[in-house]
Amino acid sequence: MANIKSQIKRNKQNEKRRLRNRNVRGAARTAVKNARGAMTSGEETQATVKAAIRVLDKAAGKGVIHPKNAARRKSRLMKAMAKAASAPAVETTEKKPAKKSAAKK
Repeated sequence: MANIKSQIKRNKQNEKRRLRNRNVRGAARTAVKNARGAMTSGEETQATVKAAIRVLDKAAGKGVIHPKNAARRKSRLMKAMAKAASAPAVETTEKKPAKKSAAKK
């Protein structure tokens, strides 16, 4: 524990900022995850990617993540979106579990 008054204040500020940054970083991570999920399921891909890019830009603007980190993530998202758009939509069918026969005695 700090003894100096300015250091006590600095610790309080750091804790506040850490919690704020944590929320923003989590929101960015969730937005990217939702965008990738929309690509695989074939939902509104453009809208979700646009929302994810907006969240990443905000996080970079607030200094939560590095601007180049945000740029790299946006680039990868756009690349994945282009790849998903060019590939034909494939319907996935769920496999039904095989029925087990009763044990013989």
